[in-house]
Amino acid sequence: MRRDGGGQSRLLLIILIVTALFLITLDLRGVGLLENARSGTQSALSPFQRAGNVVLTPVKNFFSDLTHLGRTRAQIEKLEADNAKLKAELITRTSADAALNQLKTILDLAGTAGYKIVNARVISQGSSQSFSQTITIDAGTKAGIRKNMTVLSEAGLTGVVKEVYSNSALVSLATDPTFKIGIRVAGTQQIGILSGQGTRSASLQLIDNLSNVKVGDVLLSRGSISNRPFVPGVPVGYVTAVDNSAGSIAQSATVLLYTNFSTLGVVAVVLGAPTMNPGDALVPVKPEPTPIPTVTIFVTPSPTPTE
Repeated sequence: MRRDGGGQSRLLLIILIVTALFLITLDLRGVGLLENARSGTQSALSPFQRAGNVVLTPVKNFFSDLTHLGRTRAQIEKLEADNAKLKAELITRTSADAALNQLKTILDLAGTAGYKIVNARVISQGSSQSFSQTITIDAGTKAGIRKNMTVLSEAGLTGVVKEVYSNSALVSLATDPTFKIGIRVAGTQQIGILSGQGTRSASLQLIDNLSNVKVGDVLLSRGSISNRPFVPGVPVGYVTAVDNSAGSIAQSATVLLYTNFSTLGVVAVVLGAPTMNPGDALVPVKPEPTPIPTVTIFVTPSPTPTE
């Protein structure tokens, strides 16, 4: 039995070897039998391959989309960060340009009057100790600043130094309700007292009942003894309304301060005034009105028809 089984195995092996050699010989001679078999096999398997692609393609696309989504999100985050950086740089550049323009105008104003000044940046608004209207600047005693010195903006009076430290100082603004300054009406010798009202709109009280002001009059600082706290000739504001109430001891008026306190970036502290009063040298020049263009029309008479 074992011998018969072994003989069958050998016989089967010989048949397989002969068949393989026969098929190889046919393939080498160009007989299309094997090619037909392969084509048939491929045809039989094609439906299954297409079905596999239909099933697997969404899965492949899903993982591909996840990969692209991660890359897109990273790109968006990078673009947002770059955009935020550019915005910050633009704001910084705009602020620097505004401060530079303010400083140039202050230097022109101080140079015209002959004031000796030191410029400073505004580093904070308001006082942490009270409800008074103040600003803090980044210059103090090391820069020669002392209490009761006049502070200028590019437009005129800002306030007066209230407290001073080594590298900073507290400035009381002209808008503060406790602020008062002696003024002179430009072009005249009329004097009065200007008081802060909490806004750019201040209150003017003339000293005597013989003085009169009108809307548009420019007010300048009158100056103090030894130029402390106020040096003379600084533009303060102009009259916007006059109170002519009957029975008043002296005329009063409403004044708009020249300085825009909400945009203060750079100011100057007056360390010394000139030996001579600058008078009206700092009166703001009113802009010339823009001329309205005119058009001249020439009329040519029609020729008289001849009969």
